[in-house]
Amino acid sequence: MAPRLTRLTQPLVRDRGELRPASWDEALDRAATGFRKVLDEGAMTGLFSCSKTTNELNFAAQKFSRVVFRSNNVDSCNRT
Repeated sequence: MAPRLTRLTQPLVRDRGELRPASWDEALDRAATGFRKVLDEGAMTGLFSCSKTTNELNFAAQKFSRVVFRSNNVDSCNRT
């Protein structure tokens, strides 16, 4: 029998290879720092969105990618 999975109730961050509970502010700050590091290094970025979401959510995803990541590499797999 497979183990029962439960939903997370708070964010987790990795310290020295181990996950530990963190506040939302800490988790979001770490995510923003990681995004900034990738962008500052000049790495190529892209975004995949779900074809089953609404047009409005896909529009928001592509807008986020273009404004935040400065990337036109957006795909929502709508052709499948």
